[in-house]
Amino acid sequence: GAPGGGAGSPPVVPASDAAALESALAALERGFVVAIPTDTVYGLGARIDRPEAMEAVFRLKDRPPGLALPVLVGTWRQARGVAARWPRSASMLAARFWPGALTVVVPADPALGRHLGGDGRSVGLRRPDHRFVQRLCRAAGPLAVTSANRHGQRPCTTAAEVRASFRDADLALVVDGGTCEGEPSTVVDCRLTPPACLREGAVAWSWVEASLR
Repeated sequence: GAPGGGAGSPPVVPASDAAALESALAALERGFVVAIPTDTVYGLGARIDRPEAMEAVFRLKDRPPGLALPVLVGTWRQARGVAARWPRSASMLAARFWPGALTVVVPADPALGRHLGGDGRSVGLRRPDHRFVQRLCRAAGPLAVTSANRHGQRPCTTAAEVRASFRDADLALVVDGGTCEGEPSTVVDCRLTPPACLREGAVAWSWVEASLR
């Protein structure tokens, strides 16, 4: 089990604490799941090179395996490393809206895709506009991150909500970044021509369409 996991609530570390980044990196390195603040809502994160950690995310959330985990990246290079192919539309949208609340769905590297869930052939990628997560991704590599909530429930917007939702769960750590009440990201399927809107969120679909012209 994770440190603090399975025996009451997971420990909480303020994001402003100098030790927060190191603590989160160490837990992720060991294959544990951590809860982190993002520019949208709190997320449950796992390293994409730790299949057992990604399985734990599905278990923690009661998330159906047919729903693939999105991936957060800290750099362009990380994004390209996760994708099997990088469509032109994805480049245009990332250049316009990253870092920010826009997720592009592109063909996945097959070795990774089978662990992310879903059909195993696609991956939703986003570069978040949140300093802590950017630093974490740059240091740990791309992270599979999905909103911190039990499947079907409202996403958690504070560290206290995360602790309450995942009491007695195998969660290594909660990084407290204050209140995260951003709207969920807009999700665009860039495998299609023209790209299709899978979910309209923080970025208006009309802006997406305008930036592709």
